[in-house]
Amino acid sequence: MSSARILVVDDEQGIREGCRRVLTAEGHEVDTADDGAAGLEAFRADHYDLVLVDLRMPGLSGMELLGALREHDADAVAVIITAYASLDTAVEATKRGAYDYLAKPFTPDELMAIVTRGLAHCRLLTEARRLREQRERDLLALASEQSRLRTIIDCMADGLLVMNRDHQLVLYNPAALRLLRRDELTLGDLASRCLDCPELVDTIETTLKTQAPTRTQREFTIGAGQDETVVRVTAVPVVDEKGEGLGVIAVLRDVTAQKEVERVKASFVNMVSHELRAPLSAARGYLDVILDGFVGDNPEKERRMLTRVRARTDGLLSLVDDLLTVSRLDQPNLPRTVEPVAVAELLSDTVELFAAEAEAHQVRIQYAVPATQLSVMANREELRQLFTNLISNAVKYNRAGGSVTVTVDMVGENVRVAVSDTGLGIPADAIPDLGREFYRVKTSETREIVGTGLGLSVVKRILAAYHGRLEIASREGEGSTFTVFLPKLATAGEKAPAT
Repeated sequence: MSSARILVVDDEQGIREGCRRVLTAEGHEVDTADDGAAGLEAFRADHYDLVLVDLRMPGLSGMELLGALREHDADAVAVIITAYASLDTAVEATKRGAYDYLAKPFTPDELMAIVTRGLAHCRLLTEARRLREQRERDLLALASEQSRLRTIIDCMADGLLVMNRDHQLVLYNPAALRLLRRDELTLGDLASRCLDCPELVDTIETTLKTQAPTRTQREFTIGAGQDETVVRVTAVPVVDEKGEGLGVIAVLRDVTAQKEVERVKASFVNMVSHELRAPLSAARGYLDVILDGFVGDNPEKERRMLTRVRARTDGLLSLVDDLLTVSRLDQPNLPRTVEPVAVAELLSDTVELFAAEAEAHQVRIQYAVPATQLSVMANREELRQLFTNLISNAVKYNRAGGSVTVTVDMVGENVRVAVSDTGLGIPADAIPDLGREFYRVKTSETREIVGTGLGLSVVKRILAAYHGRLEIASREGEGSTFTVFLPKLATAGEKAPAT
């Protein structure tokens, strides 16, 4: 047996020293106390594997000391040694936590026998305590792990449903409730009872039946109209190491935005295809007429057709340029060279570029350079593109003899640029659609006007990049005013607007 620490509490010096001698000879470390109070103080101050307690001592008795020892350490192992052994005292000592009872006088062998049993009991208690503490630590770790796993599941953006082999719901997370628009689900309910979505139930039931080692995907909708949500469910069977099915895990994902992107993408491709095909077909038709000799010896007619071909190809080039511009502006984190731009100066240059086109359309452009220099932080070429598109529309959709008026001034913290025309005007119900890709107001008057339907889309994208905005006012048959607001360049001492 390994060495143990033993405390002998007895008011008889002979007993104390006798025990010390016997136990020390066996390799144990022994301390002694001559009364109950001293013994209790020693026990509280140090650790002992076993305590030998005399039943009758002056002051604190052996019975009282037993209670105090157990109060201090519930696993304390104490052996009563007494010259007044009786059945009653033995029973009372046992009730107070004594492990065993040794009547005086006792032989060294009797002492060693009971000490050996007591120390064995002490080791069992120590091992039991170690296992109990280990179990508590394991339970704490398990609870912590379960809590962590639960937190992860609850924080998932995707919904999660777990069904057992009996088709019962055993786990779900808040995202599943949100996607299924439910306040709660009842654990233990059958899938067919608690999930009021036929497509979802069918996907889960099919996966449970087949237990095929592949995932099953399906999409279904919840709600309708603006409130519609498209949900994609991915169901995967759960099997044990023997390949036996345990249930199904179903992951729900909101793919509404993805579906909308796909729809817009398909619509965009269709629109681009249409916009490219129409002018190409027209140009091809004119060229076929000329090449097949239907024009005959009529140079003037041939020239008119070639002029139309050139107009169509010019329109195609403009369309391609606008598409490239839209694509570039749609790039996330598009690098820009931003600098202070004098708006009045840039407008003056832009207006000058339209002099010939305005004259061809018999339209007069009015622009008075303001006395105050107004600047914004922007990319010069993007700003030039913005003003070009607005003035170009004002000229193209104007009437012969009409005018375009360009003004620039300050309104609050913004530089305001207004481009007004005396042209065709826009129906009130068409104004909300302006700026949508390829949208053009189609009337008998606009049918012959060449345009891509992307000019205002470009304008809106450029304004969005600089926290600007566009306002449109129009009266059909009288003209329109497109007003741009851009944050002014902060002067010294002013805080620059965020870009």
